[in-house]
Amino acid sequence: MSNDGQPAQDPLIDKAQAEQRRSAAARLFDIRRVIGGLFVAYGVIVTLIGIFDSRAEIDKAEGVRINLWAGLAMLVFGLLMLLWQWWRPAEAPAPNEQQPDA
Repeated sequence: MSNDGQPAQDPLIDKAQAEQRRSAAARLFDIRRVIGGLFVAYGVIVTLIGIFDSRAEIDKAEGVRINLWAGLAMLVFGLLMLLWQWWRPAEAPAPNEQQPDA
C-alpha cells in the first residue's frame, strides 16, 4: 500500500491488462469478421431471391439462375472469411518500445 491510501500498481499487471485490451480490440475489429458477416448476410438475401426467381427473370439471364449462383458464391466466400478468422485469430501488434533520446 502506498502512503495516499491507494494500492500500489504493479507495472507487469498493468502491461498484461493493456495487452489483453489491445488483443480483444484487434479481434473485435478484425476486417475478416466484417467482410465475412456482410457477405453471409448479402449471400442469404441473394440466394433467397434466386430461389424465388420468376420464369421471366430466369429467361432474362438466358436460362441461368444467376441470383441463386451469385448468392451461393457469396455465402461460401463469407463463410470462408469467418472460418479463416476463427482458425487464425488476429494478434495485437507489439507496442513500439523505443527509448526516448535524453
